[in-house]
Amino acid sequence: MKFAIIGAGNMGGALARGLARGAKVETGDITVSNPSQGKLDALKMDFPAMNITTDNCAAVACADIVVLAVKPWKVQEVVEQLKDSLDYSRQAVASMVGGLSIAQLSEWLVKEDSLPATYTIIPNTAIATMNSMTFIASQRSTEALDNELLEIFSELGKAMLLDESLIPAGTSLASCGIAYALRYISAAIAGGTELGFTAKEAQEIVTQTMEGAMRLLVVNGQEPETEINKVTTPGGLTLKGLDAMETAGFSNSVKCGLFASIKK
Repeated sequence: MKFAIIGAGNMGGALARGLARGAKVETGDITVSNPSQGKLDALKMDFPAMNITTDNCAAVACADIVVLAVKPWKVQEVVEQLKDSLDYSRQAVASMVGGLSIAQLSEWLVKEDSLPATYTIIPNTAIATMNSMTFIASQRSTEALDNELLEIFSELGKAMLLDESLIPAGTSLASCGIAYALRYISAAIAGGTELGFTAKEAQEIVTQTMEGAMRLLVVNGQEPETEINKVTTPGGLTLKGLDAMETAGFSNSVKCGLFASIKK
C-alpha cells in the first residue's frame, strides 16, 4: 500500500517514521508533503528512500491512501486543494485530526455526488517507535481495505477497528492518554529528585518501574488491582502511599482528565 501523508508535524512525522521502521510498507512507498522544508529534510536524512515534497497534489498522485495530518483549521483548505487531484475509485482518504468527524470530512470531500472510502485514524505519538495504540473507523470502505490497514497499524503497536462513536473515548484514553501517563512519570521523577536522586537517576528508576508494571499486566494477564494487591499489605508502605494518593484525589483526577478531553 502506498501512503501519502499530508503534514510532517508531530503526528504526520511520527506516522511516517513508524511506517518506515515497519515491514508492511516499503519506505519508497511513503510520500510526505509539508509546506516547509526543514521537517521534510529531517525525515529524508533518517529514511533516504522516503519521498518528500512541498507540493500536496504531487504527493497524492500515486497514493492508495491519503492521510491528512494537518492542524484542524487547515483541513478544509487542504481538502479543497487536493479534491480535484484525487481519484475516489482507487484512493482512500484518512484523517488523523482529533475531533473531526467522517461526516464533516465527507462534506468537504464530495464532488459530483462521489465520495471515497473515508477513515478516521487516531494513533498516538508512540507510533514513531512502533508502540502506538491506534483506533480506526471507516465509511464506504471494504472489509479487505479495513483489514489491510488494521494489519499495517497493528505492526506499529496495537490497533482496533471501532465504530466512529467510540473514537472520542479512544482518543482520550490513548492519544491524550499518552500525555496523562507521561505526566504521572514527570511527577514521579520530580518526587524522586526531592527524595535525593538526580533527575537522570530518577527518570531511569521511574521509567523502568513503569515498563515493569506494564510487562506484569501483559505477561500475567491480570487486572491492575490484582498486581497492586500483590505488593500491598495492611499497614505497609505501599498502602500508605496509595491512601495518600487517593486522599489527594489521584484516581478521580485521572477520570476527570479523561472526561474533560472528550467534551466539545
